Amino acid sequence: MSRQTISKWESCQSYPDFQRLVLLSDFFGLTLDELVKDIDVQEVREKNLNSERLNSIYSDVENAKKIIKWGIIIGGSIAVILLMVVIVLIFSFVY
Repeated sequence: MSRQTISKWESCQSYPDFQRLVLLSDFFGLTLDELVKDIDVQEVREKNLNSERLNSIYSDVENAKKIIKWGIIIGGSIAVILLMVVIVLIFSFVY
């Protein structure tokens, strides 16, 4: 584990996964309850919900970008086709 990882745990920016908790409890000879005794479970839940909401927002933005991209591609294609039709009609009337 890196110093940055442990620092994030200490500052409540992230939390160890369950496997790491088990390994840490074994290493220090503590039960899981003793290891995580002072953790505010509600705070962990709220941070997890905020993280899920952010991921959802990022996902929605990515989906919107894809829709806009395809809209531009399809709209541009239609515009080019219409322009070609107009040019063909103009030339057919001229000649």
